[in-house]
Amino acid sequence: MKPGCYTALITPFNQAGELDQKGLEQLINFQIENGITGILATGTTGESPTFKWTEHDDVIAQVAKHAKDKCLTIAGTGSNNTAEALEAVGNAAKKGIDAVLLVDPYYNGPSSLEIRREYYEVIAKQFPDVNIIPYIIPGRTGAQMLPQDLAILAKNFSNVSCVKEATGNIENMQLTRKFCGNDFKIFSGDDALVYDVMTDPKIKACGGISVMSNIAPKFMTQMILQLNQADTNGAMKIQQALKPLLDLVVVTTQEDSEFGPVTCRARNPLPLKTLMQLLGMPSGPCRKPLGKMTLKGFQILLDAAKSVQAHNPEIFEPVASFFNVNIEERLNDTKSHASLWYTY
Repeated sequence: MKPGCYTALITPFNQAGELDQKGLEQLINFQIENGITGILATGTTGESPTFKWTEHDDVIAQVAKHAKDKCLTIAGTGSNNTAEALEAVGNAAKKGIDAVLLVDPYYNGPSSLEIRREYYEVIAKQFPDVNIIPYIIPGRTGAQMLPQDLAILAKNFSNVSCVKEATGNIENMQLTRKFCGNDFKIFSGDDALVYDVMTDPKIKACGGISVMSNIAPKFMTQMILQLNQADTNGAMKIQQALKPLLDLVVVTTQEDSEFGPVTCRARNPLPLKTLMQLLGMPSGPCRKPLGKMTLKGFQILLDAAKSVQAHNPEIFEPVASFFNVNIEERLNDTKSHASLWYTY
């Protein structure tokens, strides 16, 4: 995979929770028009754990079809079941995608050694011509392949040459660079850390697999390009313009229940899809058990969007142009906002 920005594409649904085929095509074309390096279909941002396998294959096929020869394509094919992941990789390979993303097995709690030997190595060996991207995100999976095992994997399998790093742990990323060598590609899986991990000389990440590039592909791609060209001043200007959005991947609020205060976390992709609905992009709701943001959470999101529009309206201009929406009107249409949140 080449350095750059890859969008972890959301999956648009209609109000009945079914796949919005037209909306999906629009989102793919929006990414391509705005110069994205590549598109990740059926990642966890795309709510793949809620998919039927027919839906999983259909979304991958649509991305492969519409993005062919226009940008690179990645298919999320990870599972907590190695046999299931093998089947998913095989199906994705038939669609002509450029790489697969395999999240560490979740819930089962395998050791780093088991993750490497009983999951990644099995798949890498069976599909030697498929580029495999390990996805390390222990905050979601409850398990983690450590840098030591990643380095062994990369050393023994030429089709494992990069990683999506979403540990949020700088020391872990530094160890990955140390053990895997300078030719190994590290992609940030945390939007808010892209600048830091690309400029850290002990990490030297080469790009990101991004959530907020669903909304701002042009500027996320430009920032990463500038960082790869060592234009840190130019990249910092974009990073500062995007910062209100980059902080929205998880929105945490303190809510009042009838039994006392509780902490409520709206986690990806809920804030992202709520913002996309707010802006008038194809999105629809998340699939249950994800629901809606609280009013407090939605207000944080709305304030961030208004701040971007007030200080850096160029960020939302591609959305306005491509989807033919008036951003200012949508941000101030309080009646339509009521359907996007609920009270505790």
